[in-house]
Amino acid sequence: MGMAKTKDKKPVGAAPKPKRQESAQVAPSTIDGKEIRGIVRVAGRDLKGHWKLTRSIQTIKGMGTTLGFVISKIVIKELGLTEKTVIGQLDEHQVEKLEEILSNPKKYGLADYLLNRQREFQSNAPHHLISTDLAYAVKQDIDHEKDSQTWKGYRHSYGQKVRGQRTRSTGRTGMTVGVLRKAAARAAPVAGAAPTAGAAAPAAEAKPKEKEAKK
Repeated sequence: MGMAKTKDKKPVGAAPKPKRQESAQVAPSTIDGKEIRGIVRVAGRDLKGHWKLTRSIQTIKGMGTTLGFVISKIVIKELGLTEKTVIGQLDEHQVEKLEEILSNPKKYGLADYLLNRQREFQSNAPHHLISTDLAYAVKQDIDHEKDSQTWKGYRHSYGQKVRGQRTRSTGRTGMTVGVLRKAAARAAPVAGAAPTAGAAAPAAEAKPKEKEAKK
């Protein structure tokens, strides 16, 4: 049999080991000797100055991974920047130009299938919306579905899922009535079931007494 391993006891009065301090990543304040801004506001969103252009554009509402990557290429070409340029290096004029490209990317040769408003019922012309304009347009679309009394509008009105998702086990709101009914059915006695042992005992005791009365 192997001997059990024993832990070495620490000597009395020994100083505790210092905890390992993880080095925090500090955002650079200068790049190539030029100061960069810590926060840059673009399209109603505060972006960290040490983020690269692609990452900064992808975090704006209305931009996804693919669209942000494509538009970053357009911005680099239009403003004469490089892949390593961070958003904090842009001046006010360049930020305004960036917001113009984000608001109207179709003007700079972006394909229609990358836009987020391709079949709008009002103008029927493809265009792109970002930031608060996109949030307001989505709200208007939902209100239009409700006023038109479509099936989507009906589902929106009752807070249910719209695109045919499963609702039996997920997306429930309020009391889960189905679960309560099942629990009540289990607790209620089944009609026509055999009597239990507790109910059979009084009946067995009653039979001898009936025989004694007949005698």
